[in-house]
Amino acid sequence: MSDPLSQLISLLQPRAVLSKGISGAGAWAVRYAAFGQPGFCAVLEGSCLLAVDGQDTVTLEAGDFVLLPETPGFTMSGFEPALPVQIEPAAADAADTAQPDMRHGTQDGAPDVRLLGGAFAFDSADAALLVSLLPPLVHVRGVERLAVLVRLVREESEADRPGRSVVLTRFVEVLLIEALRLASTAQAPPGLLRGLADDRLAAAMRSMHGEPSRAWTMAQLAKAAALSRSAFFERFSQAVGLPPMEYLLAWRMALAKDMLRRQDLRLATVAERVGYSSASTFSTAFSRHVGLAPSRFARLYRSVSTRRADTKSVPPAANRTNGSYTSGV
Repeated sequence: MSDPLSQLISLLQPRAVLSKGISGAGAWAVRYAAFGQPGFCAVLEGSCLLAVDGQDTVTLEAGDFVLLPETPGFTMSGFEPALPVQIEPAAADAADTAQPDMRHGTQDGAPDVRLLGGAFAFDSADAALLVSLLPPLVHVRGVERLAVLVRLVREESEADRPGRSVVLTRFVEVLLIEALRLASTAQAPPGLLRGLADDRLAAAMRSMHGEPSRAWTMAQLAKAAALSRSAFFERFSQAVGLPPMEYLLAWRMALAKDMLRRQDLRLATVAERVGYSSASTFSTAFSRHVGLAPSRFARLYRSVSTRRADTKSVPPAANRTNGSYTSGV
């Protein structure tokens, strides 16, 4: 049976990992506007406050790890009152090469807190849908291997070694899986993690992910979860935030987009692999869900990919525009 969390990370296609050391002392506060890219940080020592828009303020302590799959606006500060300094992500990126690490508040002496913060991008054309299945804020405490992974990310991003991009991609995939599976609890907000924390719902989700080509019915999925159809529908909808068949449709379309982007497959083959009896029925469903016919979607994506490939000769410093890794989260 397939692992839904691993499949989700694979489809998100994380890339362009960047990281930075951040420290603060005395009275300090910084306010970042929303920039929409995934952000993360690990607290190496000390403590500080993090107030993410729409979430309760949390105290970050040494050993904590924070992941924001779609970084909204946030304020990070020490414990003494201070007026937040407004920082725009674009301005922070421009300062990257001149200031490898950032220091907030009192500039001299030992810091009250030291962090490693970073940001990266998801290449998936379905990133908005997939990210919607994740919590807006993941806060994990006391797991040393997450801090170790972040340190490895920083070391690799600063080194110019062969295979750097491949190594960074693998590190981030592991980092995301570790953080998200540790956050899979019944207290998680509606989404994939909360569904996977429910053993009965997880069985149905693994069934859907394991055999997306199967003509699943509500009765079959309820049986996999060992629940009545009505109980399964209600429990799944509340935990995941989507009714079961809507989740299945969304997952099939995410897989179809990935196949259309990555592989030179006949439309009938893609249709069969995501549970449609013919290319025409798949094309109708895909067009209704995505707003484009499958063939047009594939052509547009390949055109974008070609333009991206043409920019690979640009020096790395000039390419650092996807998110602000100076944000501290």
